[in-house]
Amino acid sequence: MHTQLHSGLFGLIQKSRKPAVCASVLLLIVAFARSGSAAGIKTGDSFPDLAGFKLEGKLPESTKGKVVMVDFWASWCEPCKQSFPVMEELHKRYADRGLVIIAINVDENRPDMEAFLKKNAATFVVVRDANQKLVEKAGIATMPSSFLIDREGKVRFAHTGFRGAETKKKYEEEIESLLK
Repeated sequence: MHTQLHSGLFGLIQKSRKPAVCASVLLLIVAFARSGSAAGIKTGDSFPDLAGFKLEGKLPESTKGKVVMVDFWASWCEPCKQSFPVMEELHKRYADRGLVIIAINVDENRPDMEAFLKKNAATFVVVRDANQKLVEKAGIATMPSSFLIDREGKVRFAHTGFRGAETKKKYEEEIESLLK
C-alpha cells in the first residue's frame, strides 16, 4: 500500500503545476511519512547500494572511500532550480578532494528531467529513479532532499528542502568536516 500511495501522491504533484495542489499533496506525504508507515534513511544508517535500484543513467564506478552527496530532485520543484547551481559549485570545489555528487531525479517522465537539465547544467552525476524504489526506501517526502555520506558509507547529515545561502553554508561546513 505504501508504494502505491507514495507513487500516487508524487504523480499528483508531477501532473499539477498549481502551487496549492503541490503544497497540499506534499503535506499529505509528510504526514504519511511521520506516521511511521514509511521507510526511511536516517543519520547513522548505511546508505543503500545504488546499483541495486535499477536507476537510469550511469553511476560512478566506485564511491568507496569518497564523501558522497545524494540529492533527490524533480523538474517541477522550484527549490531544486536554486539548488542545482550550488551543487555544481560544490562539485567543482570539492571533487578533487573526494566529494561525489549524485543527483537522483524522481520525475515520472524522462523528458521532464531532460528539459530541466537543459536549463540547469550539471557536470556531476545525474540518474533517474523511474521505478520510485530508491525514493521509497529513502522515505523522501520533500523536494529536494539530500544526504551527506561519509567515507565509510554512513549517512552523517540529512537535509530536507533548500533555503538558499543558509543551506549552502551548511553543506560547505558539513562537507569540509567529512573531507578532513
